[in-house]
Amino acid sequence: MQYKIGDIVAEHDEEGYLTDITVWNKDLALLIAKSENIEMTPEHWEVVDFLREYYEEYQIAPAIRILVKEMKKKFGPEKGDQKYLYQLFPYGPAKQACKIGGLPKPTGCV
Repeated sequence: MQYKIGDIVAEHDEEGYLTDITVWNKDLALLIAKSENIEMTPEHWEVVDFLREYYEEYQIAPAIRILVKEMKKKFGPEKGDQKYLYQLFPYGPAKQACKIGGLPKPTGCV
């Protein structure tokens, strides 16, 4: 299975997660977001960029509890709130944001 944008073809698994995270770019993220019925706003990008930075530092995609805790530390209680994150990513903030960000499925997600 694959996403195709211009000359770029990006393979993904049966759930839509990239099999090679190095091919990720913002255009590909927009395509993945569209497939998830998400219109990317600056707030969405803030979460996706945060997750990519977190992954770069720890080499792991955080589950929702850790995402909420770390977002609260960095952005304050309004954005480090599960309800806020679910408004942005209704099918699971950690799962959808990681998928859009080209990251592996978060640990502990079913």
